Amino acid sequence: MPKTKKTLMKRIKITKNGKIMRKQSNNGHLKVKMDSSRKHRKQLLGEQIDAGHIRMYKKLLGRQGRLVR
Repeated sequence: MPKTKKTLMKRIKITKNGKIMRKQSNNGHLKVKMDSSRKHRKQLLGEQIDAGHIRMYKKLLGRQGRLVR
């Protein structure tokens, strides 16, 4: 059984139903032009992963990849 990539586990959350959630990108700097509600929305977990990435994530997750549907 391959080892779990811990860096990936820090960046995603697997829900109870097996969906993968992650934070949105482009949230590092240059936030002056964004209003506060947009900045807050980008900080929340909410972006679901498409089917092409799910296969890759399952392989990287090792044993935890069994939980992904």
